Amino acid sequence: MDHKEVFAALQTVCSEVILALDGSVSNSSNVDATDRLKGVMKQIQEHGRAVEPLITGFTTVYHHYDLDPQTPGNGYRTLVKVVQSCVIHIIQKARYIASNCTGAFFRMDHNVVEIEAYCSALCQLRALLYLAQIILNDNAHGQLYSQDEGGLRERFVQEYISMHKACFYGRCLGFQFSPSLRPFLQTVVISMVSFGENYKKQQTGIGMAALSFFTSGKYVVDPELRGKEFERITQNLDMQFWKTFWNVTESGLFSSLTRIASSVVQVNVTLTVPAEGLSLPLASDPNLSVTVNPPVAHWGPGPVNVRLISHTLRQGQDSAELLALSRPEGPQLSLPGSFNRQTAPLSPCLVIHFHGGGFVAQTSKSHENYLKSWSKDLNVPILSVDYSLAPEAPFPRALEECFYAYCWALKNCHLLGSTAERVCLVGDSAGGNLCITVSMRAISHGVRIPDGIVAAYPATLLTSDASPSRLLTLIDPLLPLSVLYKCINAYAGAGCQSVQPAQQLDTLVALGQDTVKMLSNFAQGASNWLQTLIEQKAPPSSSSSSSSSSSTTSSNGPSPSKSNSVQKPKEVQDYPENFEPLRSRCLVDIEIPCTPIMKNPFVSPLLAPDNLLKGLPPVHIVASALDALLDDSVMFAKKLRNMNQPVTLTVVEDLPHGFLSLVQFSKETQDAADMCVRKIREVFQQEELPAGQRQPGLV
Repeated sequence: MDHKEVFAALQTVCSEVILALDGSVSNSSNVDATDRLKGVMKQIQEHGRAVEPLITGFTTVYHHYDLDPQTPGNGYRTLVKVVQSCVIHIIQKARYIASNCTGAFFRMDHNVVEIEAYCSALCQLRALLYLAQIILNDNAHGQLYSQDEGGLRERFVQEYISMHKACFYGRCLGFQFSPSLRPFLQTVVISMVSFGENYKKQQTGIGMAALSFFTSGKYVVDPELRGKEFERITQNLDMQFWKTFWNVTESGLFSSLTRIASSVVQVNVTLTVPAEGLSLPLASDPNLSVTVNPPVAHWGPGPVNVRLISHTLRQGQDSAELLALSRPEGPQLSLPGSFNRQTAPLSPCLVIHFHGGGFVAQTSKSHENYLKSWSKDLNVPILSVDYSLAPEAPFPRALEECFYAYCWALKNCHLLGSTAERVCLVGDSAGGNLCITVSMRAISHGVRIPDGIVAAYPATLLTSDASPSRLLTLIDPLLPLSVLYKCINAYAGAGCQSVQPAQQLDTLVALGQDTVKMLSNFAQGASNWLQTLIEQKAPPSSSSSSSSSSSTTSSNGPSPSKSNSVQKPKEVQDYPENFEPLRSRCLVDIEIPCTPIMKNPFVSPLLAPDNLLKGLPPVHIVASALDALLDDSVMFAKKLRNMNQPVTLTVVEDLPHGFLSLVQFSKETQDAADMCVRKIREVFQQEELPAGQRQPGLV
């Protein structure tokens, strides 16, 4: 539907609701609610009249920011789509109210709260459009990111801090995403706020968060409380909380459930690659060799942990040489009882995978589900690298480990069940960044580059620069701005006080410690839950009553509480005189990433000079239109195309950042994962590269 038709329908249906309410006979208990509803409808009409010309302005120019006419996608398009999605939800709800408000079973209070939430969301989206207009006016033609050292990025952060965000995590949660994903998002947010509430309360270990299982009910029945608490968590809790929460999926219980639903593979073995120098032939002259040293950053030489997944047992995968590198982590070779241990020949292809997780969380275990399916669909072995995580292991440790694992795989491909005639690097988010930077490092070292890269929603610009798609961090439940900045600061080493010694950085073991605590203290959590129920039956104090009130304020913002020493930030002055976004009571001082390391080309490949990117293999990017990092993908694809480097960009609709980890939840996420498989297959089936640019793996 054309946006003009959408906004015309919005004005019409709001008038119909007001007319229906004027003609209805309300009892005394509903008079206030009726008046509130009419007032909200008038506010929505005012927002609609203001937003429509903004949308019209963006629709006339946003095509200039696409990669090409065949690939529509950029942050301006996304903002327009999100606003229209919000308006359509309001239209649908208003039509229901207009048709049913005179009925005996119409729940006036419930519907008022619902429409108020979407009115708040539309108000905040209107503010984002004004901010996007500033970016559009300040940037050069076709440029999505503001490269200004201060100014805009600081104003964006100030607005993020002060703007009310809870409405996007309560009743309006996930309205912009595919409907099939909304129940999952609701589960994630409820789990996170319950987990975070008890993480804050308990000082004896994050394992006490077992209590969250019992206390989550209040966040199911009270969306406003859920949104308010989620806003507090995303802005105030530390990196350790996020690492622990994201790694809950690596616990034994979750892993067992995932294993049941995933494809059966015959090889799923974890390996420790020793820290030894590797001799590889030069790509330009195979008669000469280059030595690749093991990773050394921060604590000296150390091994690298990897996982080998193969749907079919192939030559070399059951060799004594490979099994000598294996680590104890459950079953090593998953062979059916009737399996006769016949091995398939070496595959000509090999996938090397770098997992996502913001450089701070997860391992290959979190990504097993789709990797097993890919190994079956592609009929190739997959080597996934468990690189060391920040903040304990900041840049460049992860890059060094991934590059070393890549070179080791080339030299020892015969152990992995492959001849490595075709090698494809695959990664999502942070892993997509590592795919690109590992290839850049291969170019700079003169070793063979991979035959292709498939990067899903990669992070190519780890700076605090503002862009239209990054405005989505205000409303995104999976990638809020404060969390994004925490990840960037951690990877860049900002504020890192100490580094753990190498022997303590076995990733799978380290990530499991907090989960073990959680399970071991489950009984004590249950006991605390009973105490919580008793406390909830007590009459609320005046302070608790005020804390349960609305988290939004007038344009003047909240008066600072005695317990909050954070001063209200200076607000953006580029709004119309008669408009001010809703302000939050949950103010916090966000640490804006500002270390020079962020601009290192091996941290932010979008900033890399042409000579470091020239010679990259074909890059296939699969991005999401609703991802806050969409503009990273678009601008990086533009940069490569302007250099005549082979690149493709596919933008999938209606999915959040991290959709590869959600393949089991909806058809749309499965289709997006299948797109990645098709791109990997393209790498394996592409025409031979000119002589000298590639060699088979070293057998």
